[in-house]
Amino acid sequence: MEDTQKRVIKDSGSTTEFSTGAHRDARTGKGRIDLIPLEVASKLMDEDFILKSVREFQKDGNTEHLYDALRAFCERYYDGVMETMLLEVGIHYEEGANKYGANNWKKGMDSYIYIDSALRHYLKHKRGDMDEPHDRAFVWNLLCCIWEENHSDR
Repeated sequence: MEDTQKRVIKDSGSTTEFSTGAHRDARTGKGRIDLIPLEVASKLMDEDFILKSVREFQKDGNTEHLYDALRAFCERYYDGVMETMLLEVGIHYEEGANKYGANNWKKGMDSYIYIDSALRHYLKHKRGDMDEPHDRAFVWNLLCCIWEENHSDR
């Protein structure tokens, strides 16, 4: 695995503030990957299990599908070593805390925000983009989405 310490979270210079008080880098101009019909995209990508799992979550709200996606991602990109994946995503949490404040993400935002970002980072990671740590960002977004689903009263 490459030296991930050199890859940092990109900053567009513009943030979105949610009604909960949470902040996030602005989404404008990045596309809405969460609106793509994932069952079609998955088929185009040779029945991509990760996309199919996220689509199943979108359909029924069952976070077990997101756990399945994370396990598959770990198997494919971290040689199945969950500890390595979690240690890597810990760097992402640290960088986010430095940028927005510790646990800013726990203030809450709609799950589709996390899904949109996760899918964008997943596709960029698969394409081989190295402009930021897309692998960590994908995992971070799904972990936060699962947490949001389990703790939100919205």
